[in-house]
Order: sequence, then C-alpha cells, then structure tokens
Amino acid sequence: MRYPPSELSPPARAQQLRRISGEVLDVLVIGGGVTGAGVALDAASRGLRTGLVEAVDWAAGTSSRSSKLVHGGLRYLQMLDFHLVHEGLRERSLLLGRLAPHLVRPVPILYPLHTPVLERLAVGAGVGLYDLMGGAVARFGGTGALPWHRHLSRAQALATAPALRPSALTGAVLYHDGQVDDARFVTELVRTAALYGAAVVNRARATGLLTRQGRVVGARVVDTESGQEHEVAARVVVSATGVWSEDTEDLAGQGRAVRVRPSKGAHLVVPADRVDSRAGLILRTETSVLFVLPWQGRWVIGTTDTDWPYDKSCPLPTAADVDYILARVNGVLRRPLGRGDVTGAFAGLRPLVAGEGVVRGPGESGGDSREAGATARLSREHAVGCPAPGFVVVSGGKYTTYRVMAADAVDAAVREAGLTAPASRTRAIPLLGARHFAQVMVDGGPCAGQPWPDDAGTEHLLHRYGGQVGEVLGLSSENPSLGAPLGAACGRPTRYLRAEVVHAVTHEGALHLDDVMARRTRLAVEEPGGAADLAAEVASLMAPALRWGPATVAEEIRRYRQGAELLARAVGAPDDAAAARLAASEP
Repeated sequence: MRYPPSELSPPARAQQLRRISGEVLDVLVIGGGVTGAGVALDAASRGLRTGLVEAVDWAAGTSSRSSKLVHGGLRYLQMLDFHLVHEGLRERSLLLGRLAPHLVRPVPILYPLHTPVLERLAVGAGVGLYDLMGGAVARFGGTGALPWHRHLSRAQALATAPALRPSALTGAVLYHDGQVDDARFVTELVRTAALYGAAVVNRARATGLLTRQGRVVGARVVDTESGQEHEVAARVVVSATGVWSEDTEDLAGQGRAVRVRPSKGAHLVVPADRVDSRAGLILRTETSVLFVLPWQGRWVIGTTDTDWPYDKSCPLPTAADVDYILARVNGVLRRPLGRGDVTGAFAGLRPLVAGEGVVRGPGESGGDSREAGATARLSREHAVGCPAPGFVVVSGGKYTTYRVMAADAVDAAVREAGLTAPASRTRAIPLLGARHFAQVMVDGGPCAGQPWPDDAGTEHLLHRYGGQVGEVLGLSSENPSLGAPLGAACGRPTRYLRAEVVHAVTHEGALHLDDVMARRTRLAVEEPGGAADLAAEVASLMAPALRWGPATVAEEIRRYRQGAELLARAVGAPDDAAAARLAASEP
C-alpha cells in the first residue's frame, strides 16, 4: 500500500525505509534539524532522488531549543556585517510573507534606553537601518514587511511595559522581528520535503560511510526501532548534523573540512502574568543581549553563550544559568523574578564555526561573560566543505538562514557528484500548511461551524497547521473524544487538543512519548515539571497507532518522567560540569 507523500505514519516510515535501502539515491542527507530538512527539500524540489535520515527525531537537537526568533540579527549592524544582516532580513521576509506565514509571526520588541540623546540617536540609527534594509528586501521581493520602529518616551515605554522599573530607562525604541515555534517549523519542513518526493526516516542513525575506491558512495544506517542495519547507496552524502559535524566527518576517515565549537544557550520559561508587557524586551548585557519574548502564552528569557565540552546529546541548564539570566532581567523589572517563578528551562547547542581569524562577535541571541574562552567570538556564518570525495558537510549559520545554507550545500553536492539539476527553487515553495492559510484565517476553513474550540483555540490550531488543519479536525470528527483539550480529564486543560497527539503519530512521524511532549507539542517546557502528570494521557493516545502494549506504555512514561526529573536536578546543579555528571549517571 502506498501512503500520501507527506503522511509520516509508522507504516509510511517502514515504506520509506525500504525505499532508501532499495534504490540508489542522488543525495542522502544525514541530520534532521532545520538545515538537514532544508537540504532535503532543496534537493528533492530540484528533481534529485533524495533521502533524509535522522538519528533521533526531527529537530531533536539545536533546532528545537532556539530563542524562537526569525530575524536579521540587529546586533550584527554594530559589527558592520551588512551582508549577514541583509541575508537574514531577506529570509525573514520570505518566511513571513510566502514560505510559512502560518508558523512565523511578527513580534514587537522594546529596546529600553538608559541614557538620553546620544544612546537614542545611536540606537535609533541602528534600528532605522535595520528597518530600512528589511523594508527594502520586502518591497523588492513582494513578501512580508513589518511595521516601522517607533521612538517612545519613558511614559510611553512604561505604558507598553508596566513591568519595567521607571529608574531603569529614560525611554525606548519599539521595533518588530519574527517569531516561530522552531520544532513545529522543522516538522512541516520535513513533511514538505516528503511531499516533493524525499524519502524521510527518523530514528535512523548513520553509523558509517560506504566507500568505493576512496569515494563515499552511501552510508550504513541502523533503524534504532528494530536494530536492523541498512546500506543506503547514494551518489553524494550531505552531512547537516550541526554540533555533531566533526563526528560525522570522522566517519569518512579523511580529515575535517569544517570545525565546529558547541556553544550552550540556556533559556528560562515563566508564566505570562509575571512580566506585565505588551511587547518583548531586548536588554544589553556585558557582552551581548538578553531577550524576554512572549511565546505560547508565556515568556521565554535568554540566552547564555558558553562552551559545552560535554555530551552533545544532553546540554542542560544549570543554577549558574538561572542566576545569570535572572540577575540581568531583574536589573530592569519593577517586580523581580525569583527561582520559584521559573516553570521551565531548556538549553541547546549552537554549532559555531571555528577557524583562525574568525572574530565576528556573539550570536544575536545572547552572550555570557561568565567564561573566559568566550564562544561569542566565533562566527554565525555557515561553512560548506568536502572532507572526502562524494561527501559534503554544511554547518554553522543560524536558524533564520537555513534555506541559504541548504541551497549552498545542494549546489556543492551537485558539483561534487557531477549531477544535473536546476538552481534552487525553495524561495518560491511554501511549506505545507502555508497554501490557503490566508483564506482559512478569513473564513475559518474547516474550523468554521465547529462547536469547539473557542476563538483562541481556533487561532492556536490555524497557526500550528495552517491550511492542513483539516487533518486534525478530521480525527476529532471520527472520534469526538479527541476534540477535548489535553489534560481536561485531570482538571488541568492545556491549549492542545487530544487529536493533536494522535495526529503527531499518524501524520508527523512521532514514535516516542518524548517526541510529542517536547517537540510536536511543547508541553515539556511550557508546563511545570515538564507536564509529567500528563505523560500517561499522552502515551495512551499514542498507543493504538503505534501498537504499544501496556508494558511499552509504562516504559515510555517511565523514561519520560526520568528525563523530566533529570532536568529538574540539573537546574539545581551549580555548573555545567556538575550537570554533565548528572546526565552521565543516568542509566
């Protein structure tokens, strides 16, 4: 039986696994974060036979643990890096207006000013140039534009953000950037790649490269669900494994073309009522900036920027991170935040490109002066290399410019393998759900006439699924119990429907409880304790589609709760070394 291309159900996964092991691909992509998914879409949309394998789950690494911003990097203007800012603003405009308007939305951000006149002139000039560049690319490309910045007096700034302490500012500048649910975006990107013909398989780990006469001709891939090993033949292999780039390069045994230094960025989540503001905040720190951003009815605050020389699969926020972030944000708040206000925390690793003479300043999402060997001086630009014939590596960059990275990587792959393919087409390919989104927002589409959800629930669904919202509503039509909010049975309803859990399995490739709790929904960071009390309900909803018996359900719940407990203990650990030891002690 053949399944719709974009349906990532368990039976469809088995079919895709047979496909990649049974034919010679033009391009095999290793890594299912935003860059790898972008490479798969770029290659498949050019007509190349494409496969994508991911060792864990879509966006399980860095791509689900970002600051949730889509932006040009306002801070880079201080370093006169106009190319990088222009590139980011162009991509922001495309995402807002054409590629993913259902997933990427404008967010207002307040820049408090601490001194009169000179600082206002300097900040106003910088933000004005940022808006000017952003407006120019939007007009030229006919895509999404954002409102022009505004100068605010102290009184106006405090009216916008009453949470601010009057003595902490003399005025402010209000500007706009883009915001995204990063993990959701990657899932839709993978599904779009599948729609264009890519064979996509998660929980499939590349354990080695196949070579013939010194040339890479494919990879050995282990299906971690069954333990079965497959040999996947390909004319060229592209590694898009982020902070694992050097590990993947080592599989070729011929040296490294790209060097990456992992930089940990930690974030805190606090309830919406703890920061009274109608806009996000950007705060200057000793070395960079700190963001306080409205997100999913909460505030995300971060980030840090420190070396992480430990297990790359388990970066953890620590007490030092919490103290650093709270100290900086409390410097401007009328009512300071305490540890008891923090309901969630997460940390990710940036794949900063390391190289002699690279001094491009800190990533725009934050810096941390607590560590002398600051990763903030490494580049946020991406690198594409070829460590062995038939093998291309892409790494570095930032979330917003994933599409540019992907196009460069596929161009290099085409040259390396001597393939014939047109230029990249992805600037004109909307992600799944983007088509018909504008019309659905006007008339409600499949949501119209439903007895549920309310207006807020409808907006939630439309901004998660766009024009594909009918997939979720169809499940609830077949089984009305799925139309209830997740958690309602235990008296703590969430903003997610029970149908969304089932949809995550039947359409989005979720295979384990953590896939749904941490990435298809964001319960793991939105709810206190990682929503461990909802794990049993979520597992029971997943079980029929995955054919889990009682023992498997119990094991999934145990493993998820163990992970939530580890995170809680790590936040109490004094530093990264202590947190890494905690993670290593887990069975």
